[in-house]
Amino acid sequence: MVVLNKIYTKTGDNGTTALGSGERRKKYDLRVSAYGTVDETNSCIGIARLGLAEIAPEMDAALSRIQNDLFDLGADLATPDSGEDLGYEPLRIIASQVSRIEADIDHFNKDLSPLRSFILPGGTQAAAHLHLARTVARRAERLIVELAEQTGEPVNSETIRYMNRVSDFLFVASRVVNDMGKADILWVPGDNR
Repeated sequence: MVVLNKIYTKTGDNGTTALGSGERRKKYDLRVSAYGTVDETNSCIGIARLGLAEIAPEMDAALSRIQNDLFDLGADLATPDSGEDLGYEPLRIIASQVSRIEADIDHFNKDLSPLRSFILPGGTQAAAHLHLARTVARRAERLIVELAEQTGEPVNSETIRYMNRVSDFLFVASRVVNDMGKADILWVPGDNR
């Protein structure tokens, strides 16, 4: 259980932050940047969800699940598997979470018409916010992959798979809230030459 009685601790005033293991890292450390960008993705999804419960309750519920999973994913990244006994079982993203988001993607995508062009971010306000969340999710994914390639920086492979699916889900979600793709803005190559 998480208990936050005091919001500021002053422990980060020296430019470091604590990982779940207690180890301190610089705030610009690649691991911290990765889980910070996951948090940024989550915040973007929160903005996209404003008012969505009234117009697309099923989509809103799926996005709520993703937001919760993103906190799990951030906890996973914040507690690298060093093989040491931490005195608790660290939270890890598992394959069933990846399977769930894949099932949600398939469910929402099945009634969308196939694309014949790339889509420009926009359309409805919710879709524009979902596109922004999608691009932030892609940045988080790039940082996680970069972290995984660093020597001595273990990364659960399910986190990479999950983040890859998050951006796919957000793309499909943007089309769904764009009147099932009817309000999508299609890219017209070379249109302004």
